Amino acid sequence: MEFKSYAVYLLANKNNTVVYTGITNNLQRRIAEHKQKIIPGFTKRYSVDKLVYYEFFDDPSTAIAREKQIKAGSREKKEALITGMNPAWGDLYSRFTE
Repeated sequence: MEFKSYAVYLLANKNNTVVYTGITNNLQRRIAEHKQKIIPGFTKRYSVDKLVYYEFFDDPSTAIAREKQIKAGSREKKEALITGMNPAWGDLYSRFTE
C-alpha cells in the first residue's frame, strides 16, 4: 500500500472527550510516538492517542492549510469529519501496522 507524504490527523482520548488535530510526514511513526507518550505536551498530558481520522496529501502546503482549517473549525465540525470516516470512533492505527 502506497501512502502520500503528508497526513493531517485527529486523535481522541479513550472517552472521546478530547480531540487533537495534528500533521505529520509519517503517520505510522507519529501515532506510535503519541501512543508511547514519549513527547511531552498536550497529547501526553490528556492521554490523547486514539487515531480516529486522517487525510493524506502530496503537498505540504496543502496539508498545512487543511490542518489550519480543521483546527479553526468547531468541535461539531471535527465530530462530523470523524463520524463520516469512522462512525464508531474506533482506533484506526491498526490500518498502518498490519
